[in-house]
Amino acid sequence: MAMATTGPPHSPAPPANGAAAADAAPTRDPAAMARRIREDVIRMAGGPEGAHAGGSLSSADLIAVLYAELLRPGDAFVLSKGHAAPALYSALAQLGRIPVEELDTYARPGSRLFGHPPGELPGVEFATGSLGHGLGLSIGLALAEQLSGGDRHVYTLLGDGELQEGSVWEAALLAGHRRLPGLVAAVDRNGLQITGRTEECVGLEPLEAKFTAFGWQVRGIDGHDLSALREALRPSPDGPVMVIARTVKGRGVPFLEDRVAGHYAKLKPALVRRALAALARPAGGAS
Repeated sequence: MAMATTGPPHSPAPPANGAAAADAAPTRDPAAMARRIREDVIRMAGGPEGAHAGGSLSSADLIAVLYAELLRPGDAFVLSKGHAAPALYSALAQLGRIPVEELDTYARPGSRLFGHPPGELPGVEFATGSLGHGLGLSIGLALAEQLSGGDRHVYTLLGDGELQEGSVWEAALLAGHRRLPGLVAAVDRNGLQITGRTEECVGLEPLEAKFTAFGWQVRGIDGHDLSALREALRPSPDGPVMVIARTVKGRGVPFLEDRVAGHYAKLKPALVRRALAALARPAGGAS
């Protein structure tokens, strides 16, 4: 992934919490985790294959809050927008689920770190990449918990362009009908997809009203506000929760922010250094 000229090697990730955290989510600094995620994403984008940088950067804060504070051992997270795998891989490395050095192999021949997450990787619930399936898979897990009387929380992250898939709405209809407790879905609402702005491709608004009509508790927030994310991502015993997280594609890297071209980036060493310098400034990372 990162070349020698793009910055210092990764520092060792702290060990996972282990048995002491059996009944609680890990307690870490989500701001620090989000910043590290963004740095890792940029290094991956500086590798020979490039990376889906824009949507990984926009979802970094949400993923950091989940992995730093909310996900308990046994809970499930499904990355429906599988192209944001670089952000997920960074979080898993920071938790000690995969070796931090393995991030340097991203998307290279023989690596386990594909452009979309493979199901056999530790910490990956399902292989994802074909858009429109993650919500249905998550509903299956939540339905199993409901039928068995379990208390597992199930989270899934969707892209906003992904909402143009009809299977998403079939799944949303079922979740609302079953009033599934412990199910939290979030949309990375950055307004862009690979072919342009979502509202110019296939309009999605009024998005919050649509999910409300399908029987979800809808929480619209600033997807870069860590405190707002912390509260919005909490499950409800009364039914499924949908978080509409308004984000900026390419967040933290000025030359990638809110640009279609930032969807997939293959960065030269000079741009990697420039991006990492931007992320090192207080205004460049998570709010």
